[in-house]
Amino acid sequence: MTIPAYRSARTLDARPRRAPVSSGLPSLTGLRFFAATAVFLYHVTSAGLTPLGGRPAQVAGRLFGVGGGLGVSFFFLLSGFILTWSARAEDTPRRFWRRRVVKLFPNHLVTFGLAMLVYAGATTTAVRQWLPNLLLVQTWSWDPAVSFSVNAPSWSLGCELFFYLCFPLLHRAVAAIDPGRLWAWTAGFTAAVVAVPAFAYAVLPSGVRAPGWQVGAVQNWFVYQLPPVRMLEFVIGMLLARIVLTDRWIGVRMPTALVVCAAGYAVALEVPYLYALSAVWVVPLGLLIPAVAVADATGRRSPFRGRVMKWLGEVSFAFYLLQACVLIGGADWLASRRPFGTGEAIGLCVLAWAVTLVLAHLLYTLVERPAMRMWSRSRRIPARSGQPDRAR
Repeated sequence: MTIPAYRSARTLDARPRRAPVSSGLPSLTGLRFFAATAVFLYHVTSAGLTPLGGRPAQVAGRLFGVGGGLGVSFFFLLSGFILTWSARAEDTPRRFWRRRVVKLFPNHLVTFGLAMLVYAGATTTAVRQWLPNLLLVQTWSWDPAVSFSVNAPSWSLGCELFFYLCFPLLHRAVAAIDPGRLWAWTAGFTAAVVAVPAFAYAVLPSGVRAPGWQVGAVQNWFVYQLPPVRMLEFVIGMLLARIVLTDRWIGVRMPTALVVCAAGYAVALEVPYLYALSAVWVVPLGLLIPAVAVADATGRRSPFRGRVMKWLGEVSFAFYLLQACVLIGGADWLASRRPFGTGEAIGLCVLAWAVTLVLAHLLYTLVERPAMRMWSRSRRIPARSGQPDRAR
């Protein structure tokens, strides 16, 4: 998927302080694949799915166990950033919602059907589990059997759908903030994200746990899956986009932001579980996303901007949704062939990554891209010259 160009700030502020440079943001597109791969590494090293055994499994599980939180936080922050960055004054809520529904549902429906076929058939998945997943409302349930039902990664789409429904109202509110107060608002929302795990530990029940979880199911759901809570990160992304568009970015560059992200990863390995889901990531990723956007907008060098990185970013949404089908289906197929040596197990992980990538290319080419071309805009509304109507 291609990220929109760096547009004039007139869609947000009547008098921008500086006219932005016209360019695309291919590096942010490329970074999407690293986030999707972080989630893949979390899943492929998790208990029950990893082909690794013994000490290597323990080490890999600890090293990549925070990857899921990293990837999801990146997607939520990026979503708010890009939707605000590309907002158009002439757009309407109905047109916006149409584009977003067309973006989410074709890939979701295909991967939902694939998951039901591969491992979550009607004989093992009750209606109360698969129907909320199909409609992308599963994330409103604290019950893991519902919120992680069928194609488990699709829970985040339920959050995104809620964000999209709220975006026209949120955008109006964010656009009304005085530019001089944007950083104060960002700090306030960041503090709220950091406070959420503390609240969950102190107040929410911890008695009901899913197998292997370090916290209660309600605690995990509140911090990780509840849409209004995760919308805090989405709004931070919106605020950061407006900070850049109004020329109030603090000047942090991409290399520095990457170092901060690496430090954040090291911190995530040591903090209590709930803090590693989102609280640790909000500052490092909140620096990285605008820094990368500014680098692309001003033409600075970037390792995430090439043709291959752009393609990887475009297929990242399909890759994210397909990984559970490949990993769970593969784990079931290989169950009778265990145990594996460490080298063989690593090879299987690489093979699963490659298979997921190939399937993602097919899903993007045959489903996602054609659906966006056919249904993302009304045939009565022609695309503006030189500005194709793309989702993000």
